[in-house]
Amino acid sequence: MSFLEIFFISVSLAMDAFAVSISNGILLKNIKIIYAIKFGIFFGSFQFIMPILGYYLTSFLGESLLKFNNYIAFALLNIIGFKMIIETFKNDEDNVYHNKNILSIKNLTVLAIATSIDALAVGVSFSLINVNIFKSSLIIGIVAFIFSFLGILIGKKIGGLFSKNAERIGGIILIIIGFKILIQNL
Repeated sequence: MSFLEIFFISVSLAMDAFAVSISNGILLKNIKIIYAIKFGIFFGSFQFIMPILGYYLTSFLGESLLKFNNYIAFALLNIIGFKMIIETFKNDEDNVYHNKNILSIKNLTVLAIATSIDALAVGVSFSLINVNIFKSSLIIGIVAFIFSFLGILIGKKIGGLFSKNAERIGGIILIIIGFKILIQNL
């Protein structure tokens, strides 16, 4: 498989991470470059690891591994999206979904897993065509890092346009991505 083919696969895999990063960038109250780096590291790392996992798990579990991946991503993104929307109906003093929660290891891990399940499936397909998994995964991870990093910065720029409804819009985006993953893989 050529570098160009792997690059295009990487871009398509990074699109969900990009959209999720934008929606979270919208929510961040104050932006620091370290926030964008943190998102990039989480999303890039999971996008790097998941194809390798898929590649090697295929030899142990076969393709039955992929039966539930779309349902898992759908559930994780919807839970977070609905939580974000519900938080918008609380008073500002009660609203605990702020930078601390957005940047928490738990939140970033759940989002990174949900958006990298497709990368697991790509790893499975790579095992069937004998692709250099480490080189390919490295490209996938780097592209996801860049897209997630930029997504946070773009989201922050967009966030000012939406002010009060930014958190609701972010939650709706996550729910839409969850449904897209579910429908796309059925």
